[in-house]
Amino acid sequence: MTEILVSEVGPRDGLQSIDRVMPLEAKKRWIAAEAAAGVKEIEVGSFVPPKLLPQMADTADLVAFAKDIEGLTVVTLVPNAKGAQFAADAGVDAMSIPFSMSETHSIKNVRKDHPAMLDEIRAAAAIAKENGIHFAVGLSTAFGCTMEGAVSEDRVVRLAEQAADAGAMEFSLSDTTGYADPAQVRRLTRKVKAAVGADMLTTLHLHNTRGLGLANVVAGLEEGITTFDASLGGLGGCPFAPGASGNLVTEDLVLMLNSMGFRTGIDLEKLLEVRKIVEEALPGEPLYGFTPDAGPMLDYEQRVAA
Repeated sequence: MTEILVSEVGPRDGLQSIDRVMPLEAKKRWIAAEAAAGVKEIEVGSFVPPKLLPQMADTADLVAFAKDIEGLTVVTLVPNAKGAQFAADAGVDAMSIPFSMSETHSIKNVRKDHPAMLDEIRAAAAIAKENGIHFAVGLSTAFGCTMEGAVSEDRVVRLAEQAADAGAMEFSLSDTTGYADPAQVRRLTRKVKAAVGADMLTTLHLHNTRGLGLANVVAGLEEGITTFDASLGGLGGCPFAPGASGNLVTEDLVLMLNSMGFRTGIDLEKLLEVRKIVEEALPGEPLYGFTPDAGPMLDYEQRVAA
């Protein structure tokens, strides 16, 4: 039975996309409850300037809290080398830096063009190596951009190769704008793996903006992807990419993977209870997902046991 890692990104990707700031204590309860449900990796925040994203101002506090949870891999996003140093000082287990394949989005998102971002990746990789931290590069807008439109797959491959040369330890392909379809997921996954090595591309970050999220997961599974990012209740989307909304719903992803016979280690019933923490902390904020409304299938337990 294949083990699949479901990486929860709601505390970062989800919360950065809404105007309200979730109280620190509520975030801690969310993280602790997901870990108790069996989630093994959580992206707890990002080290970005608080004036840009006040929702992320307490990231260092969350890292300190989450590091005390046994068996949990604590991840943060960093926009540049300065953020990487903050993450290292905080003691994260892993960090990722977004490298947008759309230069227009890159400039809008992190205010740097491709050559400047490669310099940041090189510097961040050095900081990560010095501190024994796993360092991943997220190839953002890899499947298309709301500002540039289609993104050349050859460009994605070329920039991935350059990022590998700059020190990336691992890559994820990110459907930042919800443009991906299963055929494109298969094709681009194969091309990037061929260019940088199969062991370097293990993760997909998918959105469900156009309802193709789970279909794209299946395509990724068929290509050997073993880690999928998701957000509780589908919270999130890039605030610097117009129209980008709807992260993959963690609850729906776990239901599907467990039902298909993959091992996630996540207790779905406990995971569904975590929604109450978010609902109480963010009253009126829309949460998505079919599983919370419909519940597990009648034979769900038998499927998982099998």
